[in-house]
Amino acid sequence: MVFLTGPRQVGKTWLALDIAKSYSKSVYLNYDQFKDRKIIKNQEWLNDTDLLILDEIHKMKGWKNFVKGIFDTKPDTMHILVTGSARLDAFQASGDSLAGRFFRHRILPFSPAELCLTGQPADLEKLIRFGGFPEPFLSNDPIESNRWRMQYVNGLIRTDVLDFEKIHDFKSIELVLELLKLRVGSPVSFTSIAEDVGISPNTVKKYIQIFESLYILFRVTPYSKNIARSILKEPKIYFYDIGLVDGDEGIKFENLVAVSLLKHVYAVNDYLGNPCTLNYLRTKDKAEIDFCIVGRQEPEIMIEAKLSDDMPGKSIMNFNRRYNIPGIQLVMKLKQERQENNIEIRSAARYLSSLML
Repeated sequence: MVFLTGPRQVGKTWLALDIAKSYSKSVYLNYDQFKDRKIIKNQEWLNDTDLLILDEIHKMKGWKNFVKGIFDTKPDTMHILVTGSARLDAFQASGDSLAGRFFRHRILPFSPAELCLTGQPADLEKLIRFGGFPEPFLSNDPIESNRWRMQYVNGLIRTDVLDFEKIHDFKSIELVLELLKLRVGSPVSFTSIAEDVGISPNTVKKYIQIFESLYILFRVTPYSKNIARSILKEPKIYFYDIGLVDGDEGIKFENLVAVSLLKHVYAVNDYLGNPCTLNYLRTKDKAEIDFCIVGRQEPEIMIEAKLSDDMPGKSIMNFNRRYNIPGIQLVMKLKQERQENNIEIRSAARYLSSLML
């Protein structure tokens, strides 16, 4: 099977239906639709179905056992595509294991690499302004973009959150989200947010885990050979939708770089089967590098995101000198690419367009 996951309205259903065009007898069923729900539960599709698409099936109680049963008894000619707008691993607390029965593919908003692949210019300013979700990006209309985003977030908070927890204090969870928008790119303290909202740090942590599971935001943790220590250190928060970031152009550009790098990391994991993570670097004296791509527990490359500064900073030069980690400084507004003191000064648009997706 293939599990296709990603944020709501990122294009999963469109992609699934487009894939279905290459099959002669495909069936698309959405668990959110009442009539489809009955068909799913009764397994009322023909045996000669060559592609079965099950959308939002993770909302079904005992979905793992159900899908496992379908897979284990299906005809050899049937392919199965499972899609969902939440991290399916968040629903794997119970039920039989699906290990060895599926490949995962994570679909994220438009990135410079994806735009280039379709013959479009890698317009970083447009991505920063509208975000990479298809609806606002393709509208080219700031008002339509804002209206879409308001409805999108309200729908997630007041509908999808209830699939995880019976949360009735919407005011608190909305306030946590608003505070996180202001802290993009900086280490986040659960205790500090808890004090601002008037809730416990554990509740803040739970809310952030829900936001992660719904593909609203993602955490970038500091790299450490001791994984447990890395998890305990303060993470940095970024949003899948750049339009949600409450900050200046520099912060939004950093968020764009984060999403693009994460998309690359997911591709390395999902397509090649190579373990790869997106982290950041930080020493005890708080010297920091924005991003570090780590493969097999070892840093492969460190990356700094700068709006216009084309001179390598102290931190990236020191990290390069002490640990011999290759370094790249991505600059959004750059006249000439070059190498200086073992650090590559690269055009952000050109480098991000070259990433795997």
